[in-house]
Amino acid sequence: MGFDVKKLGEPLLFWKYFEEISKIPRCSGNEQQIRVYIENIARSFEYNIKTDEIGNILVYRGRSDDDSSTEGDEKISTRKQTVIFQAHLDMVCEKNKDIIHNFTKESLSLQIVKKGGDKWVTAQGTTLGADNGVGIAYCLTLMNLLSNKKWEYAQLIIKYLFTVQEETGLIGAGNINHALVEADYLINLDSEDDTKFTIGCAGGITTIGRVKLDYIKKDEISNTLVPIQLAIKGLLGGHSGVDINEGRANAIKILSKILWKVNTSYGIYISALNGGNLSNAIPREAEVCFYCDQLYKSDILDLVERIKSEVELGISQIEPGMEILPKPLERSETDMDMLFSNKLGEKLLHILYVMPNGPISIHPKDPNLVYTSTNLASLKMQEGYLEIVTSQRSLHEISKTIMHEKVEALFRLADLGIEIHHKGEYPSWEPDYDSDLLKVAKTTYNTLFQEEPIIQVIHAGLETGILKKQFPSVEMISLGPNIEGGHSPDESLQVKSVRKIWYFLSSLLENLDMLNRK
Repeated sequence: MGFDVKKLGEPLLFWKYFEEISKIPRCSGNEQQIRVYIENIARSFEYNIKTDEIGNILVYRGRSDDDSSTEGDEKISTRKQTVIFQAHLDMVCEKNKDIIHNFTKESLSLQIVKKGGDKWVTAQGTTLGADNGVGIAYCLTLMNLLSNKKWEYAQLIIKYLFTVQEETGLIGAGNINHALVEADYLINLDSEDDTKFTIGCAGGITTIGRVKLDYIKKDEISNTLVPIQLAIKGLLGGHSGVDINEGRANAIKILSKILWKVNTSYGIYISALNGGNLSNAIPREAEVCFYCDQLYKSDILDLVERIKSEVELGISQIEPGMEILPKPLERSETDMDMLFSNKLGEKLLHILYVMPNGPISIHPKDPNLVYTSTNLASLKMQEGYLEIVTSQRSLHEISKTIMHEKVEALFRLADLGIEIHHKGEYPSWEPDYDSDLLKVAKTTYNTLFQEEPIIQVIHAGLETGILKKQFPSVEMISLGPNIEGGHSPDESLQVKSVRKIWYFLSSLLENLDMLNRK
């Protein structure tokens, strides 16, 4: 259907900005161009700009503190309420394997598609960047209308906060200058379901074990060894927080189960082992190359087929596209002369097989909400080490700590001298069901759409979790339009949902303005 903003309807300004944003490379850590773009627009509307060392941006009118401010020459009373709209500048940069695209230089190719009778915007073969391009576009649209006096809220001071490197560990929010967040309310525009308001989230941490690879020469073991390649492909994957309760399979866990059973029965020597990619994703693929004695090759392939049938029986309805692909190789097809030592291979498979994965506990008051979880995210061979990346999440800080300590203990039990370190820790966000912001948001939603919004706490990290811990007096909420396939080339944004959230935001500001007049 191509891409023409005129075909998308109101708010046209939103779509104009969204299209422009999509032409700007903005992978995590490469936000300079999008930052300059926003700063230029802000200056054209005579807004002020404040930045911090990490690269976050605050756009505002008048002074940036809450003691007083000015709109032109007009004094703004301290009784006015300050609202911050917040979005992050970066996006996840993923593409299909058959797509050639340079995310550091090239624009995204937007297109309009039909799904279920509705218009959706997507990108050709790459992530769309609606996470969080929609937040940026909403902020710029508001900025435009308020600067041109098309909208006015006499009792509100409205600011716009843009953070960096959200997708790689909430880094911008975690290192923010406190002068950038002085407000009564903060509205985060990074949610993906227009029927829900998020008011709480899990905390998380990444636990990494680095195993030094101990090799033995293939010729020193036997001259009858033959190579077999085994790949797990076609899984759904997904976010290791919000999708962890869907029963989706973990490619690394399937691979480790097969390898453990094969090694226990016949003995094998691993030459290469890799799986997964992102620390916050359920791994969709994993692959190994191992050697076995020629005598057992046929038996091993038969065993793999039996285990494959068992796995498919258990998860085929959830994972219809799963492929377990054993492939005997000719000796000439691989040049691996060095294999994992017997001790390393055996202990490593023990670790991976028993490594906890998935939901660990469910919230005692909400059977649909995961309380604590852990995810075996990736295996990567690099520079003489195998890096095992896991992530733990919980709505309770103590439970999160206990979970990552258990993973650490398992690494130590392996007796392989595994180097253990943690990164990307962020706090949970305790929900406040009685905040004024939530009450006004619920009333606004009900009045506009004649139904109650869903109030949720999610099993994933949000910038609001970090910001709330640093600014506990600020009332916060997260919301946004319908986005499907986030963090993947299937990412798509529903057109009518963008319009719905736009109407909601305008009405929410009106009602917050009226609340402060009382």
